[in-house]
Amino acid sequence: MNTRNIYIGLIILAVFSSCKKWLDVQPEDRFTGEQIFKTKDGFATAINGVYLDMATDKLYGANLNGTILEAFAQRYNLDNPSADFYSYSNYDYQNANVKATLDQIWTGMYVDITNVNKFIEHLDADKGVVLSSSEDSLFKGEALGLRAFMHLDLLRMYGPMYSSADSTKPAIPYSAIAGTSYGPILPANQVMEKILSDLHSAESLLAKDPIRNGIQNGLDISYLNNRNQRMNYFAVKGLQARALLYRGNKAAAFLAAKAVIDHTSLFPWIQSTDVLSESRNPNRIFSSELIFSLFSPGLYDVQKNYFSSDVKDQTILAPSTDALNDVFQGDENDYRYNPNWKIAPTGKSYKTFYKYADIEDKSAPSRFLVPLLRLSEVYYIAAESAPDNATAFSYLNTVRNNRGLLDVPQTASFSDELQKEYTKEFFGEGQLWFYYKRKKVSMIFPFGNPYQPVFLGAAQYVFPLPLSETSPR
Repeated sequence: MNTRNIYIGLIILAVFSSCKKWLDVQPEDRFTGEQIFKTKDGFATAINGVYLDMATDKLYGANLNGTILEAFAQRYNLDNPSADFYSYSNYDYQNANVKATLDQIWTGMYVDITNVNKFIEHLDADKGVVLSSSEDSLFKGEALGLRAFMHLDLLRMYGPMYSSADSTKPAIPYSAIAGTSYGPILPANQVMEKILSDLHSAESLLAKDPIRNGIQNGLDISYLNNRNQRMNYFAVKGLQARALLYRGNKAAAFLAAKAVIDHTSLFPWIQSTDVLSESRNPNRIFSSELIFSLFSPGLYDVQKNYFSSDVKDQTILAPSTDALNDVFQGDENDYRYNPNWKIAPTGKSYKTFYKYADIEDKSAPSRFLVPLLRLSEVYYIAAESAPDNATAFSYLNTVRNNRGLLDVPQTASFSDELQKEYTKEFFGEGQLWFYYKRKKVSMIFPFGNPYQPVFLGAAQYVFPLPLSETSPR
């Protein structure tokens, strides 16, 4: 059955824990489908459903952060053909498991995009009836931002290696209408135009986002807290910077990044004591710096299933000891090193990944959070798109200083130092793969055997579209 013609029902979720927004998936039926948009809480429940579905294993709960994309980026020691993720690290796109996973990602993203479109359709149809104008703007701004966010990641996975020549190649559909079809496959540059258009609209709609000034501006919605766990104004600006840099428009990317950097106080840098001195409750994800994140109830199951020292060697996702030491250069001062990589008292003889391990304080606000956009990435974007060398190194060194490291001198190779920072900063978050593709890196060293390089080109960087999308339309 052609997946683009399957009816996709709106995900309806019910809140059963107000303190953590833990949502329980409920299938749509006739009653809920007709009644959900009759109240403010109904609108909130509907958009919450999209956020929570994005946070499941098939998308950002596992595949698009710590597992699949990281395997593609050669993050783990997967040189044994019996390893569960071996086919991913070898870009075997004809492998049945790989094909199934990429199809799952594709379908899952377009399901959530369709649900966003249905949400927007109801906002427009009921304008001024259920929500105030301020509430309507906030909801629609979030929805358009989410639609752009997911399309950008689809473009970065399934689209061509973006350049002036390749930007006209067929990429993905841009779905902007609620219905049973994703729409036609568009050239990459047209997809990018639509992404930026949605972000421009979202920026305007979120002009009075409470995250900007700490007040509600007449809004009366209970979920206004924890705005960095939702698509907020600064997440939109950061996403603009990410998209513009991917497109190659450095001047515009720099301005968008600066709009976030000028408000760094809203996303304060993690303090060393919160990471290094807190042996029982270390904040390994640097939650204060998250501009956009998702609440993922299954996060610690993913940790247990793939990264724990109890996982069998065939399944575990971990780099070799030599590769890990090479990446961090054995620098014990780096906040990202020892807290996230440890040898367990029992189990493996090598260090395993602890970034998403649970902590003792079950009420900590950092629990269950999956990072999607960090303050550090915005600084890296500003550094890469800066108008001069001094400014570039200033932004790069700002991040390093807030990771316990000294400045790198301006005589160093900026591109080399930037890649080193991406490699250390985004372990378990999927962003290194996107960096490699954007920079068209043709040779990378696996974290299993760093002396045998892997060579990459379009055949590896461009995920094949599902069969349902390449069949005659």
